[in-house]
Amino acid sequence: MTDGMTDDAELGRRRRLAAWRAAGRTLSRLSVEATLRERLTALAADAGAVHDLDETVDTYGDGVVEELERRVAALLGFPAAVFFPTGTMAQQVALRCWAGRTGNPVVALHPLAHPEVHERGALGTVSGLRTVHPTDAPRLPTADEVRGLDEPFGTLMLELPLRDAGFVLPAWNELEEVVEAARERDALVHFDGARLWECATHFGRELSEIAGLADSVYVSFYKSLGGLSGAALVGPESLAEEARAWRHRYGGTVFQQHPAALSALVGLERELPRLPSYVAHARVVAEALREGFGAASVPWFRVHPGVPHTHQFQMWLPWDDETLTEAALRQSEETGVTLFHRWYAPGPAGPAGVARTEVTVTAPGLEWSADDVKEEVGRFMEYVRRVAGEA
Repeated sequence: MTDGMTDDAELGRRRRLAAWRAAGRTLSRLSVEATLRERLTALAADAGAVHDLDETVDTYGDGVVEELERRVAALLGFPAAVFFPTGTMAQQVALRCWAGRTGNPVVALHPLAHPEVHERGALGTVSGLRTVHPTDAPRLPTADEVRGLDEPFGTLMLELPLRDAGFVLPAWNELEEVVEAARERDALVHFDGARLWECATHFGRELSEIAGLADSVYVSFYKSLGGLSGAALVGPESLAEEARAWRHRYGGTVFQQHPAALSALVGLERELPRLPSYVAHARVVAEALREGFGAASVPWFRVHPGVPHTHQFQMWLPWDDETLTEAALRQSEETGVTLFHRWYAPGPAGPAGVARTEVTVTAPGLEWSADDVKEEVGRFMEYVRRVAGEA
């Protein structure tokens, strides 16, 4: 039974990848669509433009890794940055370091934040930290909610944007007020900025000004920038020194990391300047989706947020995830157009009979007009009704 389920899952994965790879048009290309040869060939072609490839390879974080750290620290306006193989490790270390300095192991964060949803309880299990939630509303906490939290906390962690709530962000003045509320409670502030790169358009601020509100910030190199892997933690030099010690203890001081570091430098050079155009076009796509589903007489749907805060947002429809995923796959396979990738159930607390997907607009999506989107929505709904037995 288990082997059969595993085989079915693998066949499904291969079918999806084949359909997405073969599609001539898509709003975004997922990194998992590429082959090893394609990724390595692209890196070899691009890396020489961002770093001297005649230098010797890195060893335990020197060379090109140090160059990446210097670049990120300067970009975000902090004295120092530390490269980590994963964002999970970077944030574990940051929050552990701050707990040691404040003497308070309690971290205030949203229940939909990455450490609560995607890290298997690592903050408590590995680092001995405890979490509390200023709010469970699908948005970041307000200043009043931070002030009203009924127990002390040493660090406030804010995920910018809050992905599982729909890639949502507060207004700039709201973010400033939340940070100030934490300071009033003698707490430090850490930003989960895995996707911080995408936030500048919404806030209308430079990255350094956004990051400068916090005591430390973690950024990812693959989620927005297309890198192979890796993350950085930025903060004061004293934090960086301590973070390097904990990185070693956690097993994150890797012998050689030049492929990840080079791909991160390429992402900073090539992809970062394009993100504002992706955000702007995501808003065009979101409005076109809304108009397209309205024209298709869908009984209920939701684009969330209505005006995307970043180049990623959620789409909700009143069918189950299997039906919608199958419809999306058939559209890819039979028309060569990928409008949506996978769909997901809303979770145990969500209503039955609805599903959501994440829409991301990157370079391929810039080629789509609003009319293109609406046309493909109509075609997608034909597949949905066919799969659901409604046609």
